[in-house]
Amino acid sequence: MGEAVEFFHCNGFSKVNEIIIEENGSDDSWFEEEIDVDLKWSFALNKVLHKGTSEYQDIALLDTKRFGKVLVIDGKMQSAEVDEFIYHECLIHPSLLCHPNPKSVFIMGGGEGSAAREALRHKSINKVVMCDIDQEVVDFCRKHLTANHEAFSNTKLDLVINDAKAELEKREEKFDIIVGDLADPVEGGPCYQLYTKSFYENILKPKLNNNGIFVTQAGPAGVFSHKEVFSSIYNTIVQVFKYVLAYTAHVPSFADTWGWVMASDQPLCIEAGKIDKKIAERIDGELLYLNGASFVSSTILNKTVAKTLKNESHVYTEDDARFIHGQGVAYRR
Repeated sequence: MGEAVEFFHCNGFSKVNEIIIEENGSDDSWFEEEIDVDLKWSFALNKVLHKGTSEYQDIALLDTKRFGKVLVIDGKMQSAEVDEFIYHECLIHPSLLCHPNPKSVFIMGGGEGSAAREALRHKSINKVVMCDIDQEVVDFCRKHLTANHEAFSNTKLDLVINDAKAELEKREEKFDIIVGDLADPVEGGPCYQLYTKSFYENILKPKLNNNGIFVTQAGPAGVFSHKEVFSSIYNTIVQVFKYVLAYTAHVPSFADTWGWVMASDQPLCIEAGKIDKKIAERIDGELLYLNGASFVSSTILNKTVAKTLKNESHVYTEDDARFIHGQGVAYRR
């Protein structure tokens, strides 16, 4: 007897929304994600662990044969148990390690709790504000993602359910680090306004301390995908901050190279030896992906991507958007 579940395919890939998952865990159960209109990425499943629907999106937790537990939102994989550390170490640690003495972090999005988990590993941190718009996603992740249980219960974490733009506007305090762990810019989506020049300039930057650093995930950054949003996000941030650094890493479960952009009005130190020393002194536990050399190498972009970033002219504004795939379809995250 099967169970009807959205997003999944069994015995072929012809349907999109009416999918049957075999409860006996047979080898012909799959999760399929559409990367583009002519490209799909599929995973063999052990089973569907949990599923639900919030006010904003559909949520599922899958047990995959290759990547372990996988969080899926609106049919797009957000993170996989076996390699989410790559994305979250790259998102969080470079900015905190470049800061002389970070005490406070504001995370826009980050509902699964992994970004907060990594920030809380820094000994100097005394406050992490995680602001996500979707209560159901946060509750779902807090309950089912066991790796983040300790982070969610940490007394240094201030969990806020609100639109990040509204939350930053109303807060009087400033932060050493502001993190964008948001969905890619999607037409009509809740996150697009958080990628615009006016938001960065008028709302986000004034909430940074004098030596503060902003970092954001910036979408796919591969040779064939970096023009979707990565180059535009980078160029938009260049209009607002004095020092801007783009860096990338391959995330196996994303089937692509991923990009991040870090920015400040103070110089960003990325010397490998100094970064290794700070990792040893500042962070509880061992990093699995990042060290000084790997971070420095991640800032060296291939010729094609570097040329695009140098020549990019598009800036995100309320009236001039570049949406993922040009169709308003979320790529992932």
